[in-house]
This record gives sequence, structure tokens and C-alpha cells, in this order.
Amino acid sequence: MENATLLKNIAVSPPLAKIYQRLGFRKATSQISSKTQKETDRIIAQAASLISLSGSFLRLSINDNSSGKILLAGDVTFQSKKLSVFLRNCKEAVLMGATAGDEIMEAIKEKSAHGDLQAAVIYDATASEMADAALDWIMEYINQLIRRERKTLLPRRFSAGYADFDLSNQKIIHQILALEKIGVQITSECILLPEKSVTALTGICG
Repeated sequence: MENATLLKNIAVSPPLAKIYQRLGFRKATSQISSKTQKETDRIIAQAASLISLSGSFLRLSINDNSSGKILLAGDVTFQSKKLSVFLRNCKEAVLMGATAGDEIMEAIKEKSAHGDLQAAVIYDATASEMADAALDWIMEYINQLIRRERKTLLPRRFSAGYADFDLSNQKIIHQILALEKIGVQITSECILLPEKSVTALTGICG
């Protein structure tokens, strides 16, 4: 099996609309004063300065996809009827992961410990959305690589713990992507650390 491609210093801007949505604001129904928005934007920018996005991805052939069992190159096997359907028109899969790093998690703990819950919540939302945005960035990066082959990624992602794709698969993904090389560990309960770390799969069409 080929080694995963590691990506350091992924540069994305804070996805403000998604961060505000995570914070409970709805454009159609929520009103926010200019003063509150200015302060919230300030804290988001502060959080973003503490986030160091890194990622990893690996492209693998799908050797078999039947009866809810997906066999990838390198004898990687996943059991999931939902994932099987998701990848039904694909001959290849891409595994990917990203992390917001340790510094932002320490800052969230520090803000909480000092009773600054507003900042802690905004930091948390910013880290979550920026980690997801890093996966979007990785997908766009891969799309650029495979465009010359007249191929494209599925627009959506599928993650361990969703539907019938058991969370235990996180261990396989963590190992294959060598996520420890970008500072991501995994617990015996298959939880990624730092907390604002994410993994996913998607398929390649064409």
C-alpha cells in the first residue's frame, strides 16, 4: 500500500456563516446587534490564530463492493451497507483526515477554567468548522489532481460512526492515514485527540 500524503499548514479562512450557524444564529430568524457581531468576529479571528490545520489523505482502488462489504487495495476491508451504496458507482475511494491542532484545545480549556464561557464556545465552534473546512480543502486539492484523469470526487463525505459504518473503523483510518505524524492520537474508544480532528471517506467517479 502506498503511503498517505501528509499536508501541513492548510490555509483556510474561518467559514463565518457556518460558525454562526453552529453558535445558534439563523440568518432568517436571528437578529444580532452590530456590537455583538463585531465582538463575535473578533473572538473568531482570535480562535483562528490559534488553529494550525494539518491533514492526510490516501487514494485506494476499490477491489470489491458487494453485500455491504467494501474491499480496498492493501486488504483494507469495511463492513457497511450504507457505505457500500454510497460508493456503488466508484472504482476508487479516498480516505482523509484533518486536525485543528492542540493549541486551540488548550485555549478552550483555559477560557472555560477562567469562566469566559462565551469565548470558549466561540473557540469551540470555530475549531469544529475549520477542521471540517480543512476536509473541504483536501477534497478540492484532490479534485485538482484527478481532473487531468477526467475524474472527480463525490461531493459528499462518509465518516466512521455514521449510520451503520461503525466508529471502530476510525482505528483503521487513523492507522492508514498515519495521523500520528500530524499529532493525532486515538483512544481505545476510537475517539481522536486533539478533539477537533476529523476523518472521512469519499469516492472517485469517472
